[in-house]
Amino acid sequence: MRLLPREIETFWTLFTAPIVWALHFLVCYLTAAIFCAKGGSAQQYVGLQLMLGALTLLALVSIAISAYLAWRQWGFGTADPPHDESTDRARRLFQGFATLLLSALSFVAVLFVATPIMLINGCFS
Repeated sequence: MRLLPREIETFWTLFTAPIVWALHFLVCYLTAAIFCAKGGSAQQYVGLQLMLGALTLLALVSIAISAYLAWRQWGFGTADPPHDESTDRARRLFQGFATLLLSALSFVAVLFVATPIMLINGCFS
């Protein structure tokens, strides 16, 4: 029995990493905004940072799995782009390569979203 399916060739895999990033962005910033609006204490903010740090780690792992699946769909990088032929193989390779690039962009975006939340003292100045 395999943990990951042999091949994943749906159009939805292309959007997995950006959706994870968008959800991470919304949860992090909405949670921090609500926390600051309610006037939480500095000790509670440390707990919030730990929770958002765990959420960030979960998002990064999800994006890494998406990138691995994309890399596998791309043929482990054996076929160089451009994949511009009108064949099923070229379409699958293009989709895998595009998903891999979107996963890399989303990974960096999640890190950029998490950096201020982890390093800034929030609403205490």
